[in-house]
Amino acid sequence: MPRVLLCTLLVLSFSVSAIVIRHDVNDSKYRIQTTEFPALADMPGEGHGVLIAPQWVVTAAHAVTWQDEIKQIMVGGTSRAVERIEIHPGYKAPPKQLLEQALATWDWTLFRVLLASSDDIALVKLAKPIPDVAPVSVFSGNREFGQTVKVIGKGATGNGASGYGFSDPHRTELRRAYNKVTSADGRWLCYLFDNSVDALPLEGGSGNGDSGGPVLIEDKTGWLLAGLTSWTDLQSTNRTPGRYGQVTCNVRLSHYQKWIQGVIAEQP
Repeated sequence: MPRVLLCTLLVLSFSVSAIVIRHDVNDSKYRIQTTEFPALADMPGEGHGVLIAPQWVVTAAHAVTWQDEIKQIMVGGTSRAVERIEIHPGYKAPPKQLLEQALATWDWTLFRVLLASSDDIALVKLAKPIPDVAPVSVFSGNREFGQTVKVIGKGATGNGASGYGFSDPHRTELRRAYNKVTSADGRWLCYLFDNSVDALPLEGGSGNGDSGGPVLIEDKTGWLLAGLTSWTDLQSTNRTPGRYGQVTCNVRLSHYQKWIQGVIAEQP
């Protein structure tokens, strides 16, 4: 569920996007088996998270705060009981009035400012450690700019030429795509969905229903978790999500390492 600046999350049943693909590449090339990334967590209905410790899943705050009390999530194809959820104290839920103003005028300036200043991250503590799924290590560097990232999710899908509809299903098949980080600083790392001339062979981005899903960077040890799908700016192109030219911003985990470590280390 990235919160598309008009926040797919808030505009339509609080959802985030899934993987959106190139118009000139067959969808089958983007699809993957769940065994390729077993640490992916599925929130009830839509939205994701990633297992980063045997008993902890990290996700976008907006992917869990819009739902009723979450008692179970899926990790590795198995339902896991939830003990509690820790929301970052800096998370700011957009007020209804601000959303209504933006929808009425299509001026998302103040809405964008609020999103950009919010700490959109949460940790889910499971009732029991997971022994059968290996956690993913969190990227600890600060040089995400210019690197190729891998984005994984099973939310809404479409292609860059036509995009997809807000009412399209927000949970589909598991896909992955690649992109290049165009900006990284503070809370966010972002990428641009390029057209085929400048695009990577499997260029793509997130779609509604992918919120909290992994953005991965590869180093000599393998793929590390660098970010979480959060929101997409639709105002820069047109009002159809999933089109070429749109920028998606993701929670930058290197910015939150101390908070993550502190919550996990804290005794209840």
